[in-house]
Amino acid sequence: MIELLRIRDLALIADVELEFGPGLTVLTGETGAGKTFILKALEFLTGDRLSADMVRPGSDKAQVEALFVHNGADIIVRRELISQTGRSRLYINDQLATQEAVRELKPRLLLHASQNGQQKLLSPAFQARLLDGFLPDKTPLNQRQELVRELTNLSREASALREKLSVLTERREVLELKRAEIEKVAPTEGEEEELLARQQSLRHARKAREAADAALTLLHGEASLPEMLGRLERELATLEQVSQDFSPDLETTREAKLALSGLASRLRHGLPELEGDCDAVEARLWELAQLKRKLKLSMPEILALGKEITANLDFLDNAGLDLKRLAKQRAALRAQLQAVLTQLDDARQQTAATLASRIENELHGLGFSEHARVLFTFTPTELFPADESSPALTEMTAHLFFAPNPGQPPRPLDRIASGGELSRFLLALTSLSTENDQATLIFDEVDAGIGGLTLTRVGERLLALSRERQMLLITHWPQLAALASRHFLVAKDVKDGQTETTVTRLTGASVHDELSRMAGGGDQGNALAGELLNSRGAAPAPRRGE
Repeated sequence: MIELLRIRDLALIADVELEFGPGLTVLTGETGAGKTFILKALEFLTGDRLSADMVRPGSDKAQVEALFVHNGADIIVRRELISQTGRSRLYINDQLATQEAVRELKPRLLLHASQNGQQKLLSPAFQARLLDGFLPDKTPLNQRQELVRELTNLSREASALREKLSVLTERREVLELKRAEIEKVAPTEGEEEELLARQQSLRHARKAREAADAALTLLHGEASLPEMLGRLERELATLEQVSQDFSPDLETTREAKLALSGLASRLRHGLPELEGDCDAVEARLWELAQLKRKLKLSMPEILALGKEITANLDFLDNAGLDLKRLAKQRAALRAQLQAVLTQLDDARQQTAATLASRIENELHGLGFSEHARVLFTFTPTELFPADESSPALTEMTAHLFFAPNPGQPPRPLDRIASGGELSRFLLALTSLSTENDQATLIFDEVDAGIGGLTLTRVGERLLALSRERQMLLITHWPQLAALASRHFLVAKDVKDGQTETTVTRLTGASVHDELSRMAGGGDQGNALAGELLNSRGAAPAPRRGE
């Protein structure tokens, strides 16, 4: 049940607050005053979209907020529409929420039966869903939906498998040639980097060995450094005998000669041995480079390509087995679905007879002839075509037929029912619905195209429904408006040069005046308004000015 609705800065509405109660609430007013738009605000609040130009000029945002009561708990839903971006923000109990969340919540809060609902009633798909909604046991229906989903996914998987198989079959020769090129060279992960590092190391080692050999030549060649230092030592010793000034030079020469004696050993044995053949390393790097040039790929890409080719060729070898596996699964699912469809078809046939009888009873109470007949016809609809192992899977789809008058053959609703008849049909179906029995019923001009005694019957049914569930009704008929426990008048006013939609709760004499206006005004309108108010047990309301 909805207790409070507040709309701010939305289209022509500056700030409107409506407080609802149990029973029947009506919204009346001139055509174009904005009655239906109040319901659009409710639809926006519960998930529908509105464009940014619906924000009232001069405002940054529009806001719709409502207080619902469900299962004894308060639910506050607020939605804001931002004028600058056209985006909206949604809150449930002051917590930011998604539109999916409120759409899931909506069926428990509102049930909107509008003229749009009449058009949906003409849709064969809607008629089929309508019958399914009255199935006493939804298990076969749920099983059917799950099996259809699984079979659809399985069919997509098999189709994708066959498509990939077709593409790769055409490319098999190319793939095998590329694999042969790669396998001929047989590169390994990180090999190129390792070879480059070893090549650099070998080059450095070769240069070091060449330098060591040159140094050894200097030490032990024809004019070796130790021999020359020995001669220098002897000459300096002679000079020292003449002058002590040469003593330091003699000492330095002896130290140098001693140092050189250890250097030769280090040059021969102090360098690491060359590990690997530099020519072999460079030959392997050249081989890898040739492969990269041929395939026009980097080495990581070649290694990835090799894995991909192997996987694709393995797929080609195993695809037949995979297709057989999928075919076996599909056959098992089709057999399960066939059994469920048989059970579901029987359940639909039984439910159709019961539902048609219940709809007829409701329609008889809404002014249709006692001879009016409703029935569901069934036509086979293909769910999945036949395949190599099983026939097509079909289910019986329901279509609603109607014969409003005796002697007429039943015909589809869209070929026989008038707007007024559709309105009553929709009311009858809503009356029969047992789902979401706490949701507020909203009827938007469901009384269109009817009048007279039929209008009275419709009013009686609406009033009976409103005793069980909260109801909002938009109407242009005073006979229906007079039944309301709460009456709101929607009107357009001009304030400070701005057009504004206002909503006013009517009581006492103001209810009488609105009913009189709806009845055409004047003495006749006043008389009808008084009669309607008296008939519902209210004291006659005086006209304004009396």
